[in-house]
Amino acid sequence: MLLQIKNLTKTFGGLTAIDNIDLVIKHGDIISLIGPNGAGKTTLFNCVTGIYHPSKGEIIFHGEKIHGLKPHTITSKGMARTFQNIRLFPEMTALENVMVGSYKKGTYGIKGAILKGANVVHEERDLSSKALNLLDFIGLRKRASLWARNLPYGDQRRLEIARALASEPLLLLLDEPAAGMNPKETESLMELIKCIRDKSITILLIEHDMKVVMGISDMVFVLDHGVKIAEGLPEEVRKNKKVIEAYLGSGYA
Repeated sequence: MLLQIKNLTKTFGGLTAIDNIDLVIKHGDIISLIGPNGAGKTTLFNCVTGIYHPSKGEIIFHGEKIHGLKPHTITSKGMARTFQNIRLFPEMTALENVMVGSYKKGTYGIKGAILKGANVVHEERDLSSKALNLLDFIGLRKRASLWARNLPYGDQRRLEIARALASEPLLLLLDEPAAGMNPKETESLMELIKCIRDKSITILLIEHDMKVVMGISDMVFVLDHGVKIAEGLPEEVRKNKKVIEAYLGSGYA
């Protein structure tokens, strides 16, 4: 077991965004979290990654309780994420964006960055080499020197994934990675996610594209109005009456 969520609840004033959610994620799985808009999916992501502090419940990652910790601390423990809205540094190159993701692996501080001693130069070269390898992995090595804002939309999505991978996570959370992609880009993304899993990285994703969900998921969890209404194998979930009524519609029956 890599991630365990117990009775997780998050309220905002009088609104309960997620209510007593229980989830268990095993090492090496691809898990999809689905549900209608406003179901609480991104709120759950924000609780798991430390952006929000849960109102109640526990989050146990790799055997350690992490609820209440700051995002950078959780990242250092082996968790990384992307966002529904792309959050790249537009005036930095693709290579520099990926290198930013590996800052936790660096050992020098502000003084070292300013003085640029031999050790710092060697370390930056090492980080640059690793970033290039990640760009090669996602198919963007030839665009390493381009500013992020000049990349096509689909490439920006992939670049954000590469930046998350630079922190060498055990668990990668992807918030609607296929949003806005055309069918060819979506197929390519599905293959990339499978390749990431082959590197022993567990993946939890929020996704509305059911072709993606049904094509790559080992397990699917379904939220509706902050409550988990179903979980199981993709084929089980797509036949679940509650899920059909709340989200999928009769076309998936």
